[in-house]
Amino acid sequence: MIVLFVIFIVGLGLGLLSLTFKLLKKPLGLALKLLMNALCGFVFLFIFNVLGSFFELSLGVNWLNAIVAGVLGVPGVVLLLLIKYFIFV
Repeated sequence: MIVLFVIFIVGLGLGLLSLTFKLLKKPLGLALKLLMNALCGFVFLFIFNVLGSFFELSLGVNWLNAIVAGVLGVPGVVLLLLIKYFIFV
């Protein structure tokens, strides 16, 4: 009787663990994708700052700018430049 109870509890635990992984798979995948885009944005902002120094253009390299640059790409960097130089003059 105790063996059946232990088997039931282990099976229930494995089932709940499997369900938890299935439920968290998509949000964790989205979070990982956002993190990868942010890292690409950091690299893009760094390269932009190096090349932009010749034209006296620069953007701060921080998480918010990196996420905008990583998710939106070049239009995101243009948006950040417009915000920096035309709104906060």
